[in-house]
Amino acid sequence: MLILAGIFEIGWPLGLKISQISTLTLYKVLGIVLAVISMALSGLFLWIAQKSIPMGTAYAVWTGIGAVGTFITGILLFKDSANMMRVLSVLCIVIGIVGLKMVHK
Repeated sequence: MLILAGIFEIGWPLGLKISQISTLTLYKVLGIVLAVISMALSGLFLWIAQKSIPMGTAYAVWTGIGAVGTFITGILLFKDSANMMRVLSVLCIVIGIVGLKMVHK
């Protein structure tokens, strides 16, 4: 459930970006709809995950998946910078997520 929550956490910034860069009203609306649905599903799956995972761990992993996923999405879809410092910084987030998941088990 937590991984699903993190994946949907990627969907809302993606939807907002789509709504900002499109010149077509339909895509602006669809981007906002994607963002709102992703927010709702992300929150729902986080809520479910917190029933069996400590709140702090769940929240940190959830936001970490969202941050790393959004970072990668930005690079792949929107040509965001992938300089060494940005990549190393995201790697620190990944190490933190893995560490929290290992401690939780």
